[in-house]
Amino acid sequence: MLTAWAVADVGQEEDFEAAKEKALKVGATKVIIQDLRKEFVEEFCFPAIQCNAIYENVYLLGTSLARPVIARAQIAVALQEGCFAVSHGCTGKGNDQVRFELAFYALKPDIKVIAPWRLPVFYERFAGRNDLLEYATKCGIPVSQTKAKPWSMDENLAHCSYEAGILEDPDMTPLRDMWKLTVDPEDAPNKPEDFTVHFEKGLPVKLVVGDKTITDPLELFLAANTIARNHGVGRIDIVENRFIGLKSRGCYETPGLTILRSAHIDLEGLVLDREVRALRDQFVTYNYSKLLYNGLYFSPEREFLEGAILASQTTVNGTVRCRAYKGSLQILGRSSETEKLYDMTESSMDEIGDFAPSDSTGFIAVQAIRLKKYGKKKLEAGEKL
Repeated sequence: MLTAWAVADVGQEEDFEAAKEKALKVGATKVIIQDLRKEFVEEFCFPAIQCNAIYENVYLLGTSLARPVIARAQIAVALQEGCFAVSHGCTGKGNDQVRFELAFYALKPDIKVIAPWRLPVFYERFAGRNDLLEYATKCGIPVSQTKAKPWSMDENLAHCSYEAGILEDPDMTPLRDMWKLTVDPEDAPNKPEDFTVHFEKGLPVKLVVGDKTITDPLELFLAANTIARNHGVGRIDIVENRFIGLKSRGCYETPGLTILRSAHIDLEGLVLDREVRALRDQFVTYNYSKLLYNGLYFSPEREFLEGAILASQTTVNGTVRCRAYKGSLQILGRSSETEKLYDMTESSMDEIGDFAPSDSTGFIAVQAIRLKKYGKKKLEAGEKL
């Protein structure tokens, strides 16, 4: 029976030849390695930046963003090779099994999915990662995890995640040498690094750092990664709520995505209408982030929300000047040549401009009507405000 082993290059720092050799040794009859970095950045990371995607106020969804592009490529390989089933190695307690399988069924509704972690013959033999590590050692199967560093890692162009092992204790401080992508902020350069990001319709289209100007989307993202990694930007350590109902502790490095998203948020303050921004934040950002996290990328609601994202970004054009320094990102300034919502004359404290101070009197009086009634009721009831 033909067993095709699909390997997705989504930007992880991996020896793909070694991965190919390993796959053939453990039974694959064919190994297909696909470079998905460009589509990962343009179709998944950039829309996430446009809507400022974030889960539970902290997690930038690096793993969640990669799963649909991997699943899509895996199904394409299955169709190409005439496979009747696809498989994955996700644990039965994690989110990724849900993300992959929902994507598989959306992309090819009649596909059969083999999930080894959920088969009794598997979990009755292997209680967890330690048992698997012992089995790998016994059988000579090379793996990156060790008993000294037993945590699970998942890396792509956008981030690297760490979980399990000693990290399952939420009060355990991560070891200094655990972090793979970013320099420890304490060891970062003493000199800050300044750079400028240009946006068109909410998309990063140019990054200028030093004497370099980068416009290719993939190269731009890689350059943002380099800046953030060198200065220790993008680390978080959180406890999150998994879709399946469990809480999970995870540590994440999301360097380039952190600085591009932060620059985008700052520019929106200058160029995005107040009410459009509020609606986008309250409805689109929240629900888009949630569906990404829950594995519902290939769904009608995602298509609907992406239409709203595009509509919200037509005015998000301009430039943001930034500084990376010892784990932090500082915004130095922002400007736009096309959008005129911000008017220095109107906002100035040094001149009258077109906004007459007396106009505020009626505005305040109208806003105060209901608050006066509320305050009067409280006073009559003897209640403090």
